[in-house]
Amino acid sequence: MWIFYAFGSAFFAGITSVLAKIGIQKTDSTLATALRTVIVLIFSWIMVAIVGSFGELASITAKSFCFLALSGLATGASWLCYFRALQLGDVNRVVPVDKSSVILTILLAILVFGETEALAVKLLGVALIAVGTFFMIEKKETATRAVGGNWFLYAALSAVFAALTSILGKIGVENVESNLATALRTIVVLLMSWVMVAVTGRRTTAHAAVGLAACLKAVPRRELLFITLSGFATGASWLCYYKALQDGLASVVVPIDKLSIAVSVAFSVFILHEKISAKSIWGLALIVLGTLGMVFFS
Repeated sequence: MWIFYAFGSAFFAGITSVLAKIGIQKTDSTLATALRTVIVLIFSWIMVAIVGSFGELASITAKSFCFLALSGLATGASWLCYFRALQLGDVNRVVPVDKSSVILTILLAILVFGETEALAVKLLGVALIAVGTFFMIEKKETATRAVGGNWFLYAALSAVFAALTSILGKIGVENVESNLATALRTIVVLLMSWVMVAVTGRRTTAHAAVGLAACLKAVPRRELLFITLSGFATGASWLCYYKALQDGLASVVVPIDKLSIAVSVAFSVFILHEKISAKSIWGLALIVLGTLGMVFFS
């Protein structure tokens, strides 16, 4: 059953990228991250109420709290980098770099959790994903590169923090109901996001408003709608992801989740009308092949 949750996570994560890209055309990426985290937080605590796991708060160990908090900090850092990268670059270029976090995650899962089952298959899958990602990282035209030259750096940092998120989260959700774990770590992400908004001085595009209500007024209505939708998609992805991570192997759950790259690229082409080369298509095929190989032969 956890495999279905993992595939659900991949779908919702895939549409999140496209929804967010539409929502940050004019809105600062740090502010957008903070706003959508509010949605994710509300969504996650509603799920806690539905499953009735409030009573488990008192039984959570200090170790679990610590690792959930660290996972939340890593997630916050990953999001801030990721949405900045999306603002600077195309979805079909940013997403492959971000999803390369699966390589580091698998290696860490092998080292930290001893997940050495079907090791040869996993290493082959990692190699295919690495080559596919390389194929999808294309040089952009000079004019575009001048505007978004730093997108690769932000996307790479997003991948590193995302890998740490998975490993820390795997430790943190041990013996903790997955919905409750998601809600707790989202609090950390929310606090981190708004601290970054305050530090960068970008509460609105005019740099003058104070408070959530003022921020909402400063964001174009269409973009606010898509930021909100991306928050709901993220919340759904998280709930599926941490349920799968709680019941399954991190070295298998994470690759399935990263199949969201196929969803993101497909939507970026058909909805955002971004161009994708034959080389990138081959790269995407290698990534999907390597991922599915690990899923079915691990």
